[in-house]
Amino acid sequence: MALYQEMGVLTQVQDKAFTATHRPGTSAPYAGIYRCTKCSHEIGIAEGHILPAQTHGKHPASLGDIIWQLVVFAQHN
Repeated sequence: MALYQEMGVLTQVQDKAFTATHRPGTSAPYAGIYRCTKCSHEIGIAEGHILPAQTHGKHPASLGDIIWQLVVFAQHN
């Protein structure tokens, strides 16, 4: 689970960007923190970088395919 210290640095929003799922090997549509919906492993990644593949080493094969979902969007101006 992503953690933070100061309440004022995060804002809760409802947006389809947080419900969309992404396959390994595709580019991250947004910079931020992504979580595997099956094993809960989290990664930080820059926009356009490739989401880690099935063989990234932290995901037990018994859980099936990795599915990435955005949990924290890194907003930049």
